[in-house]
Amino acid sequence: MRYFNTAGPIKPTDHYCLNPLERINLEDVLLLIEQKKYFVLHAPRQTGKTSCLLALMKYLNERDQYSCLYINIEAAQGAREDVERGMRAIIGELVSRARDYLHDTFPLDEMQHIISSWGADGSLNEMLSQWSNHSNKHIVLLIDEIDALVGDTLISVLRQIRSGYDKRPSNFPQSIVLCGVRDVRDYRIHSDKEKTIITGGSAFNIKAESLRLGDFIESEVYTLLEEHTKETGQKFDIKAKELIWEYTQGQPWLVNALAYETCFKTKEKRERTKPITEDMVIEAKESLILRRETHLDQLADKLREERVRRIIEPIIHSMEVSCDLIDDDIWYVRDLGLIKLEGGIHISNPIYAEIIPRQLTFGTQQTIHEKSEWYVKDDGRLDMLKLLKAFQEFFREHSEHWVERFQYKEAGPQLLMQAFLQRVVNSGGRIEREYGLGRGRTDLMVIWQYPKDLQKTITTGAKREATKAVQRETGAVKKETKVVQREIIELKILRKSLEKTIEEGLEQTYRYMDRCGCNEGHLIIFDRSVSRSWEDKIFCRQELYKNKTVMVWGM
Repeated sequence: MRYFNTAGPIKPTDHYCLNPLERINLEDVLLLIEQKKYFVLHAPRQTGKTSCLLALMKYLNERDQYSCLYINIEAAQGAREDVERGMRAIIGELVSRARDYLHDTFPLDEMQHIISSWGADGSLNEMLSQWSNHSNKHIVLLIDEIDALVGDTLISVLRQIRSGYDKRPSNFPQSIVLCGVRDVRDYRIHSDKEKTIITGGSAFNIKAESLRLGDFIESEVYTLLEEHTKETGQKFDIKAKELIWEYTQGQPWLVNALAYETCFKTKEKRERTKPITEDMVIEAKESLILRRETHLDQLADKLREERVRRIIEPIIHSMEVSCDLIDDDIWYVRDLGLIKLEGGIHISNPIYAEIIPRQLTFGTQQTIHEKSEWYVKDDGRLDMLKLLKAFQEFFREHSEHWVERFQYKEAGPQLLMQAFLQRVVNSGGRIEREYGLGRGRTDLMVIWQYPKDLQKTITTGAKREATKAVQRETGAVKKETKVVQREIIELKILRKSLEKTIEEGLEQTYRYMDRCGCNEGHLIIFDRSVSRSWEDKIFCRQELYKNKTVMVWGM
């Protein structure tokens, strides 16, 4: 039985998948190869680059015009600045794959002689020259994980390929594709040997074009999900499909991971007579985030980089006007997959948008000692007035030293608010977030679930537990009916006069409440002025705006 793949390249016999060659413009790629061009294919991690390259190799070799070889040179990363070790690893990879994929032992037969005779700075060039000369078909070489290489090893590879460019196609590969996360043009390579920074564009100025592999479009997400239905008969509700698209925005790993979590992770979910529902997708999303899957953890790790902070912090901060962002930083963070640039700079998808503040406040959450039960009413509802009053006191007492602990200090108040909320709602709810450059505010929606008939059973807890025990033994456990409580919170930084900020905030809060179908909401205004006393900053008042109640909190 096939399944959704979350690790490594796809295998159509094992995995639900789209045709990899339909994800690239095959006609353009074939034209570049025919024209003997050297070019780049790049995309964020786990978007399907390797699957596309392997499919391209298979396609070209089946047509018998070229001898096409895929190699993955990530193993040479361990060589760091040791060019000799790096070249031996790269040529060893080429030798191994040529033998296994093409049944060509020429590189193996010549490897030791070439390495010993031409040395680290010439052996790759010579191997490609002799192999191309020996082959009865022109060679197309697909080099994956090129940007895994470091320093002088990377510089040497790029220069050796460039120096053989004029010998193609009879004495050097007709076409070479370099594949990685970033465009070679954007590399900034530190040369330990030359004690300088070498740009990728300089070391590899023969690049004809850069192709970027994009995310799935909405129809492709639905097509992939339909593969599961065809295979098992298990259907996705329309809302479940739409939610998978909304949460992932087509990021390939996220789509597959969310679908796998929903369809395969537990015995209950493998019951194929039951359709996949919206609630199952929501539960799966929370599980992925809480487990900090490798893909998500790798992205979160990048948040520590200063050039990433310079882009992400203004987005979290929801700055009202664009700041002076560095072009190279923007492209770098885009290439990592953290942001998209369509319609402005924004986080790529809602799952990443949730992971980022959670990751940035993870340590803070662990040291906040608030407990959910302190803020739950007898009927099971979350007591938002009590909770926000507690945060107001917490912020007054601790904000100065807590905010200073954040690497993202400008977004400190928003992050501290979210850390406090997350700590409280983890046991029975979740937070949905909307923020972005130019918004001038951060929108939070706290979603809290509680049993429908909790009030009736509060006083008979022992009896209720005894009943549940009997139900578990007999297998007659009745699923508890849940009620959903939604609470809107709008966060703003005081930049203008207080009354003007409240006026704008009320309208923004109203629009968010109206969109979410809520009649009550909260507007929190953070005053970061050091000259104003806490007595002046701290307040709470109720406003009626367009027949909706908004509690305004000053902090």
